[in-house]
Amino acid sequence: MPARPDGKVPILTDWDHTATTNRAQIIAWWAAAPYNIALSCRRAGLVVIDLDPAHGTPPPEQWARRGAQHGRDVLRLLAHDLGEPDPTDTYTVLTPSGGEHRYFHAPHHLELHNTAGTLGWRIDTRAHGGSIIAAGSTRRLEGRTRLYRPVQPIQPVAVLPLWLATALTPPPAPAPAIGLTPALGNAHAYVAAAVRGETATVHNAQVGTRARTLFVSAIKLGQLVGAGCLHRTDAITALLTAAAGHEGVDGWTRAESLHHIKNGLARGVREPRVISTPCSPKPRQQSNSQPRRPTR
Repeated sequence: MPARPDGKVPILTDWDHTATTNRAQIIAWWAAAPYNIALSCRRAGLVVIDLDPAHGTPPPEQWARRGAQHGRDVLRLLAHDLGEPDPTDTYTVLTPSGGEHRYFHAPHHLELHNTAGTLGWRIDTRAHGGSIIAAGSTRRLEGRTRLYRPVQPIQPVAVLPLWLATALTPPPAPAPAIGLTPALGNAHAYVAAAVRGETATVHNAQVGTRARTLFVSAIKLGQLVGAGCLHRTDAITALLTAAAGHEGVDGWTRAESLHHIKNGLARGVREPRVISTPCSPKPRQQSNSQPRRPTR
């Protein structure tokens, strides 16, 4: 599927379902513009380990004392600690910013999702819900066009090692929360506090964690939207404002912010927060829309 030229964000709204191997559709897309090449990890059955350089951020002490300066060093040390080989024997793409994308076939019996820092410092993963920029794509850095290029000799995509699959398997979901009542029944104060908390989290996110942080915060506010406690437009505005300080830092764009916000909100709306006190957003000023009839 196409991504923005020299960028990372897919241009398609419903890209995870629109990505295709149909030759005619692919030719039509790339006839329109010199798009970058993006892959839907879910559709391709992939888990991609994203290993990044430090980008000027000193490693945590636990990794610094072992000489780690890059995500690939951390992955090698994690494997060593478990008595496993460094998982290098697979198709790998070098990124323009000095990182590595190691491709693996996803386990058939597990549904793994994106992670940010779960495995270790400067290690993210792309799986269900994620996309990855493929070899042959480009990115403008420091005034130069740089290429995503495969490591030579090209190797076939390996099966995700068991130890990595185990480490990436999320814990069982907790039981649904029942009756999360805002203090003193003041639903609006509760929602305002939630918005302040999530926007602060987004504002303070570190490079390498921003996509996941923004996605998770959008899920949480989306749950309030789904519960009827927050307007979707207000949630988007609050999160975009909080993420504005990241724009231009290590290539981050407003389009990336909006992409992760919309995906997170959509998921959160499907899993609305359970609040025992009736909660509806305050009326929006200057709105000409007619009030909706309550649904049963």
